[in-house]
Amino acid sequence: MGLFSFTQELAIDLGTANTIIIQNDKIVLDEPSIVALDKSGNLKAVGYQASLMHGKANPNIYTVRPLRDGVIADFDAAEMMIRGIKKKISSRSSIFAPSLRMVVCIPSGSTEVEIRAVRDSSEHAGGRDVYMIFEPMAAAMGIGLDVEAPVGHMIVDIGGGTTEIAVISLGGLVCNRSIRIAGDDFTSDIREYMGRMHNIKVDDPTAELIKINVGSALTELPEDQVPEDFLVVGPNRMTALPLSIPISYQEVAHCLDKSISKIEAAILSALEATPPELYADIVRNGIHLTGGGALLRGLSQRFSEKMNIPFIVADDPLHAVARGTGLALKNIDKYSFLMR
Repeated sequence: MGLFSFTQELAIDLGTANTIIIQNDKIVLDEPSIVALDKSGNLKAVGYQASLMHGKANPNIYTVRPLRDGVIADFDAAEMMIRGIKKKISSRSSIFAPSLRMVVCIPSGSTEVEIRAVRDSSEHAGGRDVYMIFEPMAAAMGIGLDVEAPVGHMIVDIGGGTTEIAVISLGGLVCNRSIRIAGDDFTSDIREYMGRMHNIKVDDPTAELIKINVGSALTELPEDQVPEDFLVVGPNRMTALPLSIPISYQEVAHCLDKSISKIEAAILSALEATPPELYADIVRNGIHLTGGGALLRGLSQRFSEKMNIPFIVADDPLHAVARGTGLALKNIDKYSFLMR
């Protein structure tokens, strides 16, 4: 930012789990979408600092995740979070407060009310020009696909709150499915499983660690992908005495099976609605997996075996949507699919 830069441009991937901001083609912020507030509702911490307090706060401080299922659930907290993260990256070298131009991505299944909530939060937090882009479109651009070509591409973006499935051709969504089964559901499946099968009480941060360390979509993984068992420590639900239980990837695969099956059903439903010419393109080019859920071991193999179509995991699936949003920001005048 120079001395007389009057417009600051930000691309924001406002995710249920993480918020990623791109400025000048660089990721300047990648932190959990969470805020810590005191009793009066004043902001105490945002992002990573607030996530450290999650599940450990006292009655005077509480943590809030402003987004639920990919959309804003707490308007005030979302506005505070956008302001807080904007403050983290705002340049101190500029004398004048720059006007903000933002491109924010939203789930493809968003209602008018949900879209307005994102726009209003962004404007209240200082955005002058606020544009929006659907997540599957941003993901496709982020992994380098030509979204305006007369070729069918299918994107499956498994985020924290939603799984976005879309067929893209000629700069538009031909058919799409947005289901509220995603990474957060995997985490809560693991949490419930630990309580039900092992009688051990764990909270979301521990369930998230289990998912990262031994999460799997298949009960039999190739030898080079098999993770070591993960040791979970927590209180017995009945006696409150400490328990230490090793968890294997096979157990996690069993407990995630139901949620993954729902995602498979949504992908098949989108394929059913795809015109034949585009379907042929998809079979030729494969289906692209993005989002944090794409990192789950064995997921692409399971989908490929189920659907007989190759599934390709993007190089950097976590940041695909954010990078695509950054590309849209650079070419605002070129892309007609950006919404105001």
